[in-house]
Amino acid sequence: MLRLRQLVLAAHEQAQVEQALREFLAASAPHHDPDVGRFGLINAVLAAGCDFVEVVSPSAPGTAAGRWLTRNGGDGGYMLMVDGPPTLTAPDRLAALAVREVHRVELPDVVDVHLHPRDTGGVLLALDTVDPVRSWRWAGPAWTGSSPTCAGGLREVTVAVPDPGEVAGRWAALLDVPAVGSDHRLQLDDGRQHLSFTAGPGDVAAVTAARLALPGVEHRAADVGGVRFEIVPLEEV
Repeated sequence: MLRLRQLVLAAHEQAQVEQALREFLAASAPHHDPDVGRFGLINAVLAAGCDFVEVVSPSAPGTAAGRWLTRNGGDGGYMLMVDGPPTLTAPDRLAALAVREVHRVELPDVVDVHLHPRDTGGVLLALDTVDPVRSWRWAGPAWTGSSPTCAGGLREVTVAVPDPGEVAGRWAALLDVPAVGSDHRLQLDDGRQHLSFTAGPGDVAAVTAARLALPGVEHRAADVGGVRFEIVPLEEV
């Protein structure tokens, strides 16, 4: 099973975007991970069904996120995190695909690998393997080594890139999934999730839209942190 688990926004003002996300998602209290300080960041991770939306902001000069914010010209979708089988994060597989690792951590409950954006052609991509299934350490103690009862989550994410066809093919290889049709879409989670690539206005890749299905909600949409979010009732999907 391969699933998109987390969308990460980069923002100049973390607290402001965190509050807007929390209100829009009707989310419970977020998890603030002190370990992201090693990257010169502060963050908040909010649960959205069985998946997550995170916002990060630079807390020190010279960060990758800070440079991306400058190139992007403002807040936006900075990173995607995918949860898959152990083969997904195998070093020899990634080396054979000629993609560099910029970060790797191996813990009892998760292997987390970040790939170099210049080698993926898209936004920063993290590949994760978790144990037990559906756990997610990055969301805090409740999700570390366990998975609370949940339903719904991310259903479609759109990434703007300079060359959608090339990037879709590259990500299909990195995620070991087939490219679907000629519209630059990849299917994850047995077809319940779609990752779409569109032509962007510049040379910086960014997530521009995200669609979520959540139980017991009314349809709503809003622009938050440079991303167009849409929520639909899980019961209608």
